[in-house]
Amino acid sequence: MTRLVVGPFNRVEGDLELTLDVEKGVVREARVSATLYRGFEQILRGRPSLDALAITPRICGICSLSQSLASAAALRDAAGGEAAPNGVIAANVAHAAENIADHLTHFYLFFMPDLARAEYSGRPDYEHTRRRFEATHGEAAREALPARRRLLETMGVLAGKWPHTLAFQPGGLTRAIGLGERVQLIGLVSEFEAFLETTMFSAPLDDVLSLADLDELDAFADTRNGDFSAFLRLARDLKLERAGVGSGPFLSFGAYNGLFPAGLRNGGPLAPLGLENIVEHVAASWMRGAASGPALGETEPDADRPGGYSWSKAPRYAGRPAEVGAFARQTVAAHPLVLAMLQADGGSSVRGRVVARAIEIAALTRQMGAWLRALRLREPFAVPLKIPSDGAGVGLVEAARGGLGHWLTIRGSEIDRYQIVAPTTWNFSPRDDAGIPGPLESALVGVNVGKLGARAAIVQHIVRSFDPCMVCTAH
Repeated sequence: MTRLVVGPFNRVEGDLELTLDVEKGVVREARVSATLYRGFEQILRGRPSLDALAITPRICGICSLSQSLASAAALRDAAGGEAAPNGVIAANVAHAAENIADHLTHFYLFFMPDLARAEYSGRPDYEHTRRRFEATHGEAAREALPARRRLLETMGVLAGKWPHTLAFQPGGLTRAIGLGERVQLIGLVSEFEAFLETTMFSAPLDDVLSLADLDELDAFADTRNGDFSAFLRLARDLKLERAGVGSGPFLSFGAYNGLFPAGLRNGGPLAPLGLENIVEHVAASWMRGAASGPALGETEPDADRPGGYSWSKAPRYAGRPAEVGAFARQTVAAHPLVLAMLQADGGSSVRGRVVARAIEIAALTRQMGAWLRALRLREPFAVPLKIPSDGAGVGLVEAARGGLGHWLTIRGSEIDRYQIVAPTTWNFSPRDDAGIPGPLESALVGVNVGKLGARAAIVQHIVRSFDPCMVCTAH
């Protein structure tokens, strides 16, 4: 048995390290370590409750708005109120823009460059892949980044800036949108849609949204010239449908006020979401204490804890590790193509996770225009809500990488307890109290790294298909 240490990873937000036990070129065990402790949950304690709106977005510069909206939702829950309908729609538009930008960044900057490695120089279409996607030199990124920048201008119109805006509050959006600004926003979305239809998909969005089975997906790969089709052909050649397979269950907190439903799917009918089923384990974490639900959780570091190998806790749902992310969201939503991949691949896979992200790019871009047209410009965008001096609340959103939850307790108008369970905490969790590995740790078992060992690209593909954001993982 050979032990390999892989890391730190580049093109990752934060520090990630893998320990792989390899026998005859095959991974037998994997351990995933978040090597950076942040302490945000301790920073928040003792501060005025509304300070959470300014502090939590700074956990991450990629999913800043997701953190902001989760914090606002937790405060709103504590207040027992509802946001203004226009504020809800505006939050959907802004959140979709952030998540689309995240998906786009993942595809062009984080995932595809590994397919242009010299390891694949003998494969079909290698020269095209290298020319389009090579890290720092590929022409595709030079086309995608301006499109991403223009899309994020929607955040400037709605919220003044991105990241770390304070425009979204428990009662809604702090500024009203006028007719001219709505026209501007619709124009920005239409411009981004044109990029998708000419470059990423090389097809009308309706063609992407209508994909319902694997035969249609293969036909799309063979008849289109866009970057997504290039990925599909490469995935087929490299058999990425067999790589990094995860068996679930698949969890979603629900997104965009019902556009994507909440629940848990584990090979059968959809089960309703029950927050009482979420427990954070710390047996393999550098943390004091014992397993508990987030509402009563503590985050007390213990760098000398026996058996610890990660600053991440290990969240479990009804005692089981759950996968979150675009594939999980679309599994819960019963998207026909995602369910077809789930059955054919025996679970989630590298191919499935990337395809699910692409589906969401198309679906959310189309939905943004519908939301903007649904705004009632003469009605309020926010309502006043009184945050109680004593209370508790939970805020749940779906960031691009998956379910994000904020659990808040207020005593004397100050934050008494604040616990955050982020998407990468779910997917990159260490072993729990029963010794059960987290989703990525399980997905790496059985991978053939051959003679390349830690340099094998397949390890990168599997890790990046989950799209780690390590700064969000350990608070």
